[in-house]
Amino acid sequence: MSDPVVVADPTIARQGGAVRSVVDVAVGILIRPGQEFLLTSRPLGKPYAGYWEFPGGKLEMGETVEQALTRELHEELGLTLGAVHLWKTEMVDYPHALVRLHFCKVFEWSGVLEMRESQSFVWASLPVTVAPVLPGTVPVLGWLASDWCSADHLGREVTR
Repeated sequence: MSDPVVVADPTIARQGGAVRSVVDVAVGILIRPGQEFLLTSRPLGKPYAGYWEFPGGKLEMGETVEQALTRELHEELGLTLGAVHLWKTEMVDYPHALVRLHFCKVFEWSGVLEMRESQSFVWASLPVTVAPVLPGTVPVLGWLASDWCSADHLGREVTR
């Protein structure tokens, strides 16, 4: 694996030298005007319950990132997504799983937010004031800050 890997909780032992398969996860960064984005809390019963993250979920066999994100956000939040813009990919080594996160920007959706897994949500802006934030989410906040300092909401260079 040549890409950098974010190691979550380095003090917690990993599976003893065993090769772990990668779990692919589609992640939605829903952005609304004013540089606000949606964060949701992880539900009880899941690893890192109560931590804040961008919503999403695992890809099922044969799904594209866009299909998985559309399905997951409908199942978990009751939203129907418009265009999904694949943005960045990051590997995160959690104690419970080795995860490849596919971050997608989404600017258009319909429906009313329904927290179907009893999670919480917040429309946040930078700097984020909710805590704790899931380790795989932390780099994304920096990427957003960098993008918003030098580009418009689609990541295009701003000309003046």
